[in-house]
This record gives sequence, structure tokens and C-alpha cells, in this order.
Amino acid sequence: MLIQFFDLLNAKQYAKADLFYGGAYEQLQVFNSAADPEDHAALWSWSCENAGLQCLKVRAATFKNLQGDTFVFQVEFNNPDGSLFVRGPCCGADETEMPPVSQFEYRIAQDNDGQFKVMDLPPYVP
Repeated sequence: MLIQFFDLLNAKQYAKADLFYGGAYEQLQVFNSAADPEDHAALWSWSCENAGLQCLKVRAATFKNLQGDTFVFQVEFNNPDGSLFVRGPCCGADETEMPPVSQFEYRIAQDNDGQFKVMDLPPYVP
């Protein structure tokens, strides 16, 4: 389900991907304040294609632990060329101040309908 979510985002099938998302939409709305806040597919589209969310395919997803009822995974992503995605320092920081990151934590939680959902957004690169 985690991998399917990212595969759908990567394939620009935003409405289908949204079915697997259970997190907040506020940041997506910040990326595109002109969009209808209820049009989640449009929010995903803008965020992935224009605002810096890295809607990449999963290279590896490893179960890390269980925090209450929430499953936590460590995820690595592939760049479009198949190489490992690494988010480097940004915004004037150097690698000492902001070390490169290639593993990202994702939470999977059950919603009120008993469906498991991804709770976190893709990595962001400004």
C-alpha cells in the first residue's frame, strides 16, 4: 500500500493516490493557495509537478517499528534515472549543518473506516 501510493503519485494518477493518503492537506494548500482545498487531485498535481514534492518511486521500504497503532517504515526512493534519491542541504546550509538524507520515515495508520493510509507527504526539495 505504501509503495502503491508512491507509484500512483509518480504515474500522475493523483486521484487514485489520494485514496491511500490519510495525512493533512495544509502543506499542499500552501503550495497552491489558488486551488480548491477540496480538490485533492489538483493539490497533489501542483505539489508534485511544480512545488518541489519529490513524487518518486520507492526503492526500498523497511519496517522500522510500531508506535501504538501506527506502523513506521524507513523508505528510500529512486530518482527518475534509477539512482538513489538523496536530499542534500538547502537554503544556504552546508553538509555539516544539514547532512544529506536518503532515508525517510513514513507512518501508516488505520483510519476510522479501518483502511490503512499513508500519513506523510513525499520528500520536499525547495
